[in-house]
Amino acid sequence: MTAGGVEPDEDKPAPPARPTVRVGAPTERRNPLSVDLDLMSTRDVLTVINEADRRVPAAVAAVLDEIATTVDLAVDALRGGHRVHYFGAGTSGRLGVLDAAELAPTFNSPRHWFCAHLAGGPDAMWRAVEDAEDDDRGGAVEAAGCVRAGDLVVGLAASGRTPYVLGALATSRARGASTVLLCANPEAEAARSVDVFIGVDTGPEVVTGSTRMKAGTAQKLVLNTFSTAVMVRLGRVYSNLMIDMVATNAKLRGRMISILVEAAGCSEEVSRRALTEADGDLKTALVSLVSGAEVDAARAALARSADQVRGALALLAS
Repeated sequence: MTAGGVEPDEDKPAPPARPTVRVGAPTERRNPLSVDLDLMSTRDVLTVINEADRRVPAAVAAVLDEIATTVDLAVDALRGGHRVHYFGAGTSGRLGVLDAAELAPTFNSPRHWFCAHLAGGPDAMWRAVEDAEDDDRGGAVEAAGCVRAGDLVVGLAASGRTPYVLGALATSRARGASTVLLCANPEAEAARSVDVFIGVDTGPEVVTGSTRMKAGTAQKLVLNTFSTAVMVRLGRVYSNLMIDMVATNAKLRGRMISILVEAAGCSEEVSRRALTEADGDLKTALVSLVSGAEVDAARAALARSADQVRGALALLAS
C-alpha cells in the first residue's frame, strides 16, 4: 500500500520515456564569469549581465556580410511578388513574430510580405507549449502549407538544431525557397543545409542555457538590422526619415508633420496644408513640397516610379 493508502495499479503501463537531448551549443556551456552569480550583490549581478551584453554588438558586426546577403535575397523575393517567412520556437520564434508585427505600422509594408511562424502556434507567444520545438514534422507541414518557390525562409534557432525549425527549412528548400539559418552557434551542423548561415558567436550565457539573454539579444539586433535594411532598399525610407509609416495615433500624426518640416525645410503650417491637400498621403505631400510640383503631379510621378520618392523627384526634375 502507498503512503496515501491507495494500492498502486500494477496493470497500468508506465508512461513512455520522453526523449532527452544534450545540446553542445556554446549557449549551453557555463560562463566562468558568472559561476558565483547567486552569491553576488544585486549590483554585481547587474554588472556581470551588462558586461556580457557588451559582447553582442561585436558578435553581430562579425556577420554583417551574411546579413547583407540575406537582405539582398529578401529584396529580390519581395520585388518578385514573393514573401519572407520566419520560423522559430521559444524566444527565437517570439522575436520573429515581434519583428514581423512591427513592419506594417513602421513602414506600411503589406502584411503578407513578412510571415512569422511560431512552434506551438499563437498560444506559444504567452506560454511554453510542451515539446512543440521538437516537432520537426510540424515545421515541415507548416512550411509545406505556405512556402512557395521564390520565397525567402529564415529559420530562428539559438542552438542551431531546433527540429521544428530544421524541418521547416528542409521542406522550404525542397519547394524552391531560399533558406537562411540564424543562430548563436557558429558550429551548427545545419550550416551546410541552408543557402546562408548566420552564426552569431555570443558565447555562454550568464545563466547557463538561458538563450533569452545574449542569444536573444543578438537575434533581435540581427532581425532589426535585416528588416530595416530591406525596407530601406525597397524605398520605404527617404534619407533617414520614416515616410511610409501608418499614422495610427496622435504622436505619429505629429511625426508626419515633423518629417515634412525636416525634408522640405518648410514651416509647420505649410506642411499641414500640403498634407491636407494630399489627402493625408505623406509621400505625395513630401514629393510636392521638395519638388515644388502640384499635388496631382507629385501623385502621378509616384505612380510612374513604383511609389519611390527618389524616382518621383528625379522624374519631376527632368
